[in-house]
Amino acid sequence: MRAGKFEKKFGKYAIKNLSMVLIICYAFGYLFQWMYPNLLPFLYLNPYEIIFHGQVWRLFTWLIIPPSSFDFFTLLMLYFYYSLGTTLERTWGTYRYNVYIFSGMLFTILGAFLLFGYSVILYKEEGLAMWGAYMGMFSPAAMFSTYYVNMSIYLAFASTYPNMQLLLFFFIPVKIKVLAIIYGALLAYQFVTGSVAVKFVIGASLMNFIIFFITGRGKVHMTPRQAKRQYEFRREVKKTTKSTRHKCAICGRTEETNPELEFRFCSKCEGNYEYCQDHIFTHTHVKGK
Repeated sequence: MRAGKFEKKFGKYAIKNLSMVLIICYAFGYLFQWMYPNLLPFLYLNPYEIIFHGQVWRLFTWLIIPPSSFDFFTLLMLYFYYSLGTTLERTWGTYRYNVYIFSGMLFTILGAFLLFGYSVILYKEEGLAMWGAYMGMFSPAAMFSTYYVNMSIYLAFASTYPNMQLLLFFFIPVKIKVLAIIYGALLAYQFVTGSVAVKFVIGASLMNFIIFFITGRGKVHMTPRQAKRQYEFRREVKKTTKSTRHKCAICGRTEETNPELEFRFCSKCEGNYEYCQDHIFTHTHVKGK
């Protein structure tokens, strides 16, 4: 089944303004962190606890764990990623953006379980003990978060708008692709020099970017103005192409504007003419020339 067919079938379930939903999840995470800081590790994506203790909520609660401590800089970064994500959603469409974000989350979950299986096979009892110590802030489970999923949003934006300029430190103009190259080099360095856990975390969390963009499927080069025009065009087309089943040829009322009306076709008119209940018997019959 091609991607277009998937979108037609599942597109209606796509979450609109998904970036705002993620921000709201972080808000709950910060609130939980402030009220119950000692319980935060119970939200980690820990396969050991999921498998052996049935704590299935961890498959979802890790999404609300904030990527960093709360401060003014964090607010700026969250707004920054919200702006990037919203622009991508307008450019790609809600369905495609949903697929990109949720695939990053699913790959992260898969990476956590693969790392757990690797640890158990390689270290056996020591591997189980490592994952069992979920209360330790530096346990492998604490490393799996939405941090790199957020970074994948930035990489996606940089690939879509490579020549867009940002003001670094609010006054230094720099193209976004330059920052993306620097960040990609740092990621590559962390991946090569990091531990096995770091490799799993980075590889799994950025797999959505690799699939969408290294294969060339997600490369859409537009300026922000072009993206805005495309978004407005699609919205207008959606409005104008929205058809109704019944429309009166005299008054123009439809089943949507006036659902209480009944509509009938006239058998005496030459052509496909339909009228509402107020004009079905009072209209002048249309005759061919």
